[in-house]
Amino acid sequence: MEPSTLLTDSAVPADAAAARPTPPELVCPAGSLPALKAAVDNGASCVYLGLRDATNARNFAGLNFDEAAIGTGIRYAHERGCKVFMALNTYPQASNPGPWRAALDKAVDLGVDAVILADPGLMQYAVSRYPQLRLHLSVQGSATNYDAINFYREQFGVVRAVLPRVLSLAQVEQVIDKTPVEIEVFGFGSLCVMVEGRCALSSYVTGQAPNTHGVCSPPKAVRWQETPKGLESRLNGVLIDRYAEGESAGYPTLCKGRFDVEQEESYYAIEEPTSLNTLELLPRLLKIGVRAIKIEGRQRSPAYVAQVTRVWREAIDHCITNPHRYAPKPAWMTSLDKVAEGQQHTLGAYHRPWK
Repeated sequence: MEPSTLLTDSAVPADAAAARPTPPELVCPAGSLPALKAAVDNGASCVYLGLRDATNARNFAGLNFDEAAIGTGIRYAHERGCKVFMALNTYPQASNPGPWRAALDKAVDLGVDAVILADPGLMQYAVSRYPQLRLHLSVQGSATNYDAINFYREQFGVVRAVLPRVLSLAQVEQVIDKTPVEIEVFGFGSLCVMVEGRCALSSYVTGQAPNTHGVCSPPKAVRWQETPKGLESRLNGVLIDRYAEGESAGYPTLCKGRFDVEQEESYYAIEEPTSLNTLELLPRLLKIGVRAIKIEGRQRSPAYVAQVTRVWREAIDHCITNPHRYAPKPAWMTSLDKVAEGQQHTLGAYHRPWK
């Protein structure tokens, strides 16, 4: 064979190179400085984080960043070519919007690459004070169609929208086709089955809503108790689930509890406690133009972040290089199932063929 006919990575035909999809950003959770470093070191394109207050939707004790830690984290990420997004994705209260505005001011001072917002009023504040700041529409904004997303673009200059986990793949494609706004979708992690940004179930049981207090099923309301009938999980005294010996026990949220239905049987009537895992959908996600894939889990450990980020980095790189020969490796799926909720996974709403 003549040397000129050999193909190497640096000599791929132009048409073949052009056929490769654009790599999506891998957006990974950082609930602490060690988690941020784990994400960066294992291949995250971007990390997202929040402050230690109710301005973000993961306001758990022991999580999130004070000013010193966030400054260190931003430097660590930027020195390694990784972007940092700050989540300010809860809703300011009419009586006291000051903490949210102060948090946005702090984000700008610290030099984050974008802020993730849900509230239009806070977006207006951002636009009026910091017109060059990059704005992302949070999943808590609950924009499930292109008209809503285009509205946020026209009114506030939003450049990216995170889609709620209630759309089928066909619906995601329709949104992408009808908006110039970058679309980010969840690829892995705990699956929210509610209309995100509008869920009232947590506040119904505990009096604290994720939209305002930044936490779903606050830890202070969670109780575990061994009983003769099995291990029970309760939320503010309400029985959420009961587990047999050896059965995986998920964190108690009302939407993922077992219900007595028509007094005939007890089962997960709304949604099972399981994790979303879209590895098998990667070629389709890239083909329809998804610009970013988000990993859920700011409340998870640095080890979780490292493991999930590593798998997804390898999978995305493999899919970009070999889009027509891509298939999830069994080792990837096994690795992710080990850290999945209930140690099982689902495609969630993505797999609904009738949509």
